[in-house]
Amino acid sequence: MNRGNLFVISAPSGAGKTTILRELFARVSNLAFSVSHTTRPPRAGEKNGRDYHFVSREEFMAMREQGAFLEWAEVHGNLYGTSRKAVEEELGKGIDIFLDIDVQGARQIRAMTGSKAIFLFIAPPSWQELEKRLRGRGTDQEETIRLRLNNARKEMEDAALYDYLVINDRLEEATQMLTAVILAERCRARRDAAGLPIELAALEGRG
Repeated sequence: MNRGNLFVISAPSGAGKTTILRELFARVSNLAFSVSHTTRPPRAGEKNGRDYHFVSREEFMAMREQGAFLEWAEVHGNLYGTSRKAVEEELGKGIDIFLDIDVQGARQIRAMTGSKAIFLFIAPPSWQELEKRLRGRGTDQEETIRLRLNNARKEMEDAALYDYLVINDRLEEATQMLTAVILAERCRARRDAAGLPIELAALEGRG
């Protein structure tokens, strides 16, 4: 059976995770992104069903009680959750799934799946650079920036628990490293670069 890999990726706000993932998905085939549910209001340009499934707090809590989430967490006062059904459906098709979640959610996934998931952490090259990036956005209030920096310190403490650590100093280099991880994990699962199963019997002349 050609089952996809479950990749869990985390990073402190401002580390550049979204940009790296955008580059990765443009280069590597057979990848899918798990669209989380959130109670956070949409930001400018965000589309329901593409960026997030935007739901009310009441809807989210009802889904949580029904066991609909593989993991869930509260971040910066908003709730985020990963649909259990959606992830299982994609994995069953042989598609590699990326869960973009914080360290709280990653702990839940690790406790549930053990070694069946692959954990990746994206880190900034330095604390000073992280603060520079957050302030350079020009979209957050000082209180929000301080909150993100405080959370980042706590999140960085979990970096050692992840299988892979990628430093995002130069985008091209970070993207290459992340791509290498995806391809290596496909090789380990006896799949080719495109994520398709390798028939060992055929290679041995028995197929």
